[in-house]
Amino acid sequence: MATTQIVTFCLGDDTFAADVFCVERVIEYQRPKSIPSVPDWIEGIIEYQSRIVPTINLRRRFELPEAAGAKVTRIIVFNVEKEWIAAVVDSVHEVRTIDSASISAPPPMFRGLPCEYLRGVVREGDKLTIYLEIGRILSTNERILLREISEGSPAA
Repeated sequence: MATTQIVTFCLGDDTFAADVFCVERVIEYQRPKSIPSVPDWIEGIIEYQSRIVPTINLRRRFELPEAAGAKVTRIIVFNVEKEWIAAVVDSVHEVRTIDSASISAPPPMFRGLPCEYLRGVVREGDKLTIYLEIGRILSTNERILLREISEGSPAA
């Protein structure tokens, strides 16, 4: 049986997952330093391990509604092609191993997310987990913008 390790996290009522090998670290929420003139889904920058890391808000990136009274609790630092990108999420649940056969191919659109953002949908009983392709949630131009932000910003 082929298996895959994932990290699961929540945005509102939806459970998402990312490949564990894309996750550098999960850290406590720290308010990112704002950057002017950037899209609203870019929260700003944080300093992590003496590096400036651009921070995105996945709720806004995926055009999900802001949760009334929700408290942001975690930041996931992803390693995307040797570049760190931090993502604000509501909560992080666990690292777990799943049967690769439980991953269905992504539909053309799933809850408003284009299929290129998705690696698939994990079905376990009546629960669905949206398995993200972290390397594809940003376009090449957006990744260039984030790289410029991290290279051009003073320490937070």
